[in-house]
Amino acid sequence: MEPIHIPRLARLPEQTDVQQIDEVMPDLGSLTPVKGQVRVKHQGNYLEVGGTAEAIITLACDRCLQHYNYRLSITPTELIWLDETAEEFNHALLDRDLAPEDVVETLPPDGYFDPAKWLYEQLCLEIPLRKLCDKQCKGIPLPQDESTPAVNTAIDRRWAGLAAFKDQLSSQN
Repeated sequence: MEPIHIPRLARLPEQTDVQQIDEVMPDLGSLTPVKGQVRVKHQGNYLEVGGTAEAIITLACDRCLQHYNYRLSITPTELIWLDETAEEFNHALLDRDLAPEDVVETLPPDGYFDPAKWLYEQLCLEIPLRKLCDKQCKGIPLPQDESTPAVNTAIDRRWAGLAAFKDQLSSQN
C-alpha cells in the first residue's frame, strides 16, 4: 500500500480512496497475508478512515506456553483531524493529565496518510492482552511425585542452584 497524499485525496472523485489489501506484514508475524480494504475519505478538516482486514497469527499461550493460531478480524473506523500544527510536539502535554479531547490523531493537511501503518496499528490493538489457547487451559502440568523437591531440577537444570541454596538454608534451621 502506498501512502496517500492528503491534498491529492481532496481532488479525487467523492474525495475517497479505497485500497485493497493482500500482503504480508512482517512485523505482525502473520501466517497468512492480511486481506481486506482501507477506505479514506477527505471531509474538509478531517479524514474519515475505515476498513476491514483479516489475518491469522501465531500466539503463545500465557498459561501453558504452547503456540496456537489466532484469527484477527477487524472493522475499525477512525477520524483523523487535519491540523497545521500536527507535527509540532507540545511539551505542555507532558506535565498534565490528558483529557479525552487531547488524545486525538492529527496529520498536517499537506502531508501523507499511511494506510499500511494505520492498518498495522489497528491489527496490533486487536491482539488479546491475555493470550489463552483455550478457556479451560490448565497451564503447565507439574510433577505429581511427592518425593520431588518444590523446584524440579529435572524440568529445568537452571533451577538447580536455587534448589541447592534452598536445601542449604533448610539444613541451617
